[in-house]
Amino acid sequence: MAVTGHALGIDFGTSNSAAGYLCDGKPRLIEMSPGRTTLPTTFFFDFETRQTLMGDPANQALLDGLDGRFMRALKRVLGTSVMHEKRHILNQSVTFVEIIARFLSQIKTRAEAQTGLRFDRALSGRPVVFHGIDDPRETQAAADLRACYLAAGFSDVDFMPEPEAAAIANGALDHAGEIGLIVDIGGGTSDFSLFQSGAHGVTIMASHGVRIGGTDFDRAINIDRVMPLLGKGTQLRKLFGPGASPVPGAIFNDLATWEKIPFVYTAQNRRMVDEMTRLAHEPEKMARLAAVLRDELGHDLAFAVERGKIAANGGDAGSAIALHQIAPGLVAPLSSDALNAVLAPFAMLLRDGAHETLRRADLNPAQVNRVIYVGGSSLMSMVSDTMKALFPDAGHSFADVFTAVADGLSVASAPGRGNA
Repeated sequence: MAVTGHALGIDFGTSNSAAGYLCDGKPRLIEMSPGRTTLPTTFFFDFETRQTLMGDPANQALLDGLDGRFMRALKRVLGTSVMHEKRHILNQSVTFVEIIARFLSQIKTRAEAQTGLRFDRALSGRPVVFHGIDDPRETQAAADLRACYLAAGFSDVDFMPEPEAAAIANGALDHAGEIGLIVDIGGGTSDFSLFQSGAHGVTIMASHGVRIGGTDFDRAINIDRVMPLLGKGTQLRKLFGPGASPVPGAIFNDLATWEKIPFVYTAQNRRMVDEMTRLAHEPEKMARLAAVLRDELGHDLAFAVERGKIAANGGDAGSAIALHQIAPGLVAPLSSDALNAVLAPFAMLLRDGAHETLRRADLNPAQVNRVIYVGGSSLMSMVSDTMKALFPDAGHSFADVFTAVADGLSVASAPGRGNA
């Protein structure tokens, strides 16, 4: 017979999600697929089978070219007006609250099936900011996320800042008096939290967040390196009279933004691009854009950019973004130097974010004993290089950047543990 009253720690992420609970004094993560404790936060609505796929099956359906709609980065929609708008998908009228709830319900179901426990309560991680400090959407974003959990079947939900959970996972409870900085670079947000460890838990001294993350890095690379091959920055002949005008940039921006990609495949956009191709000074580039819209290759491009970014971050001077799905042999060169140049503005924003966190705590960099990196995008060398320059005397540690938040939430989800 199942035991009731348990809490499940859930890290609902922009790109990936994880969940766990405390078992025999240690965090135990739920296996989302054989050998994996993370689940891509992705959806694929299969138009032929009328099924809703989530995680790796959703990604595979996209890569296999199945007929349907792919969605990712829905965490970034929290707090916006579109969360509660009805959308017609698979002959159903649904909101993003209902879509996200299905995902959270899947996590709940898998956890209960594996453990034999019933998880009525959730301890959810939340970013320091969803959209920005003092942004009026902050309160609504938290309310939206709570509504998603309740719609998923949880009777109660509490929240813990993701950096606090990461500090707990990285042994902060065992190092009394230590001052540490959590640098959590996720898919959609970058959070900084200064904490001090004490006998009774973790005290957050100051937090600050900026709404940039790995998807923004990908978007910048896409716009700078890929979109020029599709006509961005080229010229169009004027329909009447001499002269030329630049190709409008809006469609390139949308095509490079994860959450907007599904909405660029409209008949109106296809007609517009066909017309621009006829007027283009470089029609072969515009023809590539037309092919991307016709064959709905936007997400394929996004995945290609992600792979190219990882290769360039590894120091491969000859790395490139492979675009063979658009045209045989087409590549966008992306060396490690070029990657750093594209991401330089983000390095400045991250440095400013860390500085602001120090200011709020009235600390200087020399007082920070340890910098802890969390989130898949913290593996970018740009991130650690920026922080090492700012905190040269601190220790810098990379734990399990993909599951640290879920580990900490698992520990804190038990009664009397952490600060939950």
